[in-house]
Amino acid sequence: MPADGPRLVPADGLRAAAEAVLAAERARLAPLLPPHELLLTGGCSVPGALTKGDVDLHLRVGPADFAAAVAVLRTLYPVVLPEIWQPTLATFAVPAALPAGLAATPAGSAHDVRFTTTWRALRADPALLAQYNALKLDPAPGYEQRKSAFFDRVSG
Repeated sequence: MPADGPRLVPADGLRAAAEAVLAAERARLAPLLPPHELLLTGGCSVPGALTKGDVDLHLRVGPADFAAAVAVLRTLYPVVLPEIWQPTLATFAVPAALPAGLAATPAGSAHDVRFTTTWRALRADPALLAQYNALKLDPAPGYEQRKSAFFDRVSG
């Protein structure tokens, strides 16, 4: 790996810690939000994936409950990356033992489908996972754009 690239580790070694973050946040959010589903996504959710060691959580709520859920999340977590927020996407930092973030989406929205479809496909298809890992290993400028294009292609 190039010296200027990210420090990547196999996700398998972080899975238990990532699951602990997920469990803690599920317990925290359960009494505070309307019906929802909190999922582990990102590299830590895919055996064999390379990761920077962070935990990605995906909160799915009903479309009618999205605004109310985001209002509650704003009281619990620091907003992160406000420049990428959309009417169907809100992102937050999660204080945890590992660096962690939470993306909230209305169930069935384009962002929701993109996240759930891509991570499910990576868990199921070793060839796609190899492409993802190769993408992670390339520190060249434009990484975020290449990763976004990869997600677009996989999620169809």
